[in-house]
Amino acid sequence: MALQTYFADMHIHIGRDMYQKPVKITGSKSLTLTNILKECSRNKGIDLVGVIDSHAPAVQQEIRQLIGAKDAYELTDGGIRFEKVTLLLGSEIEVYDESCQGPIHVLCYFPTLETIERFSQWLTTRMKNITLSSQRYYGTAKELQYKVKELEGIFIPAHVFTPFKSMYGKGVKRSLTEVLDPDLIDGIELGLSSDTGMADQIKELHDYTFVSNSDAHSLAKIAREYQEVLMEEPSFKEFYWALHQVNGREITRNFGMNPQLGKYHTTVCKDCLHALSPEQKQCPACGSTKIIKGVADRIKELKDTKEVIERPPYLYQVPLEYLPTLGPKTFEKLLSHFQTEMNIIHHVPMSQLKTVVPEKLAQSIIHMREGKLAIKAGGGGKYGSITPIN
Repeated sequence: MALQTYFADMHIHIGRDMYQKPVKITGSKSLTLTNILKECSRNKGIDLVGVIDSHAPAVQQEIRQLIGAKDAYELTDGGIRFEKVTLLLGSEIEVYDESCQGPIHVLCYFPTLETIERFSQWLTTRMKNITLSSQRYYGTAKELQYKVKELEGIFIPAHVFTPFKSMYGKGVKRSLTEVLDPDLIDGIELGLSSDTGMADQIKELHDYTFVSNSDAHSLAKIAREYQEVLMEEPSFKEFYWALHQVNGREITRNFGMNPQLGKYHTTVCKDCLHALSPEQKQCPACGSTKIIKGVADRIKELKDTKEVIERPPYLYQVPLEYLPTLGPKTFEKLLSHFQTEMNIIHHVPMSQLKTVVPEKLAQSIIHMREGKLAIKAGGGGKYGSITPIN
């Protein structure tokens, strides 16, 4: 088979299991496994999706039910095929051992249902509630890495710069080697408030492939960030090879929101969200001493190189729902004409867009495609926003 490109979003949560019990408590109730697969296949145009709450027994039961009904099947090279999308079985885990300065989140992916079931059985001896998402793991980060690799899995530190529960936010003082075995890391997830150029200011990250994922807590947020991957087909083995540039497989482009749209980009007062410099210890607006250091300022602290290395292009985009004046009815109209969100974002020409939506909205879609949207920066837990076209 010839190599071709596929779109992948590898960090999706599950809000409710098949019994309508919560998995990711803050996740949408409509964010079920089956709904995720349908949304990716039918509306988003995502070819490879990582569901990182697949360690939950009820989620595994739902997968087996889909396979039993012949709505899905396991691939020889790993992964579960449902319609036009391949599911990779993942788990997001919170690590806080004596090496960590604070809790960090990591992503673990497994090739088969059998291997993630074995992983879940192991986790039950090191986790209080296996049915929920992103739970505290009791053990060292390196022990977790060793178990993932024993089960032939993929290990990726998650959203590594966010102020909370990330490797560089609070997890380490200076280096990932304080917590992890660097040889057992398969990639680095950037997170919504950083991009390739920002991350490459830290030299120890130069050896790793960067992934950009949505961390979706609702169906609409799927593909908020994603990547284009050159593979023979969407599967576990092919994705692993792409992370390590094996036999021509590679990530060819990262797509994500401009870091200024991320909700932790700038340093702000936690109580009133007043913008602050990283040196300020007290908010001049409300007097609070609770400060959330922005990702941009944290990276400046960690910066240790000016070396420029060759990376896939990182293109700024937002989901269609972020565009001003694009309401639910207009979105449905676009999908009915052009099938998937990926098709609308990447391929439909301006002339065809104008036959379905007003010219200003069509122009916004083209501006987004070209990375030209005007934005207002976010910070302190509040997302940035898109400035409408006049």
